[in-house]
Amino acid sequence: MNTIVITIISLCAIGVASAIILYFVARKFKVEEDPRIDTVEGLLPGANCGGCGYPGCRGLAEAAVKSENMEGIFCPVGGSEVMNKVAVALGREVAVQAPRIAVVRCNGSCANRPRTSTYDGARSCAVEHSLYIGDTACAFGCLGCGDCVAACPFDAIHMNRESGLPEVDESKCVACGACVKACPRNIIELRNKGPKDRRVFVSCVNKDKGAVARKACSAACIGCMKCAKECPFEAITVENNLAYIDYTKCRLCRKCVAVCPTGAIHEVNFPERKAAPAPETQAAKAQEAHTAPKTPAAPVKEEAQETPEVKKAAETPALSVEKETTAEATKKTPAPEPENTSTEKGGVESNI
Repeated sequence: MNTIVITIISLCAIGVASAIILYFVARKFKVEEDPRIDTVEGLLPGANCGGCGYPGCRGLAEAAVKSENMEGIFCPVGGSEVMNKVAVALGREVAVQAPRIAVVRCNGSCANRPRTSTYDGARSCAVEHSLYIGDTACAFGCLGCGDCVAACPFDAIHMNRESGLPEVDESKCVACGACVKACPRNIIELRNKGPKDRRVFVSCVNKDKGAVARKACSAACIGCMKCAKECPFEAITVENNLAYIDYTKCRLCRKCVAVCPTGAIHEVNFPERKAAPAPETQAAKAQEAHTAPKTPAAPVKEEAQETPEVKKAAETPALSVEKETTAEATKKTPAPEPENTSTEKGGVESNI
């Protein structure tokens, strides 16, 4: 009995002593933390997605408190609205950034890119990419295993079974960049949403020469330079046989879309273009106009051509009238009286 009591007392004493020692050690090495960090963390959405480049929302809050101008600090989930609240809480200013979205830059659907082999390994894009070029002849396109789908914490991207390509749900995507990091082929890019969510981009990342790229995929960019020549804003560059549209310069004129021979340039959320009349329709209209009965034109009275005899006959009465008029005027005009040079009859003769 005494042994049990001594053991209990000894353990209690050791526990109390350890607690006292830990208390003084904690006071000695206490780290003072800015209380504003908790305030900023409370304003953040708490997704902890890492899209901001920091380890969770706590890391972004610490960086925001320690920074002087908050340059380069932005929460893609909360957007400009949340960052404005953080700036107000810290008494600083933050630059407004345009909302962005993930864009899949591959148009190699099942219809455009024929399969040349069958992959029978682990269903992972990273694994398949490390083994060989994939089950098609394109070594740059989507592998279709869905690593981006598994990486998205917001359920904003899904695989389309018909095309075999990932599709982004614009209403759910927050541009955290998780899918961008998960894709081993780098076909997913974060781009500005654009005004009214409209954007134009090259949906291809194939850097092979035109003939090779076109053989692997009918919708591949062939580096023909037509889009770059057509763009009036110098927003398109062609490097390594691949065109790229700079969304900071693009004015969404869509001229490049019309000249692309393979349809590699995509336009999103634009109204439908007015379709030009088909050549067959134009030919039918021309045929109809040609075969339609013509309406007889109203008869036009032809003016009688004047022959020399008719012209002379018309002028003769005019000349006779003119002569008669002249004669009458002569009769009416009195003749001038002659001057008297001799002395009138019955006058007195001058004496010589």
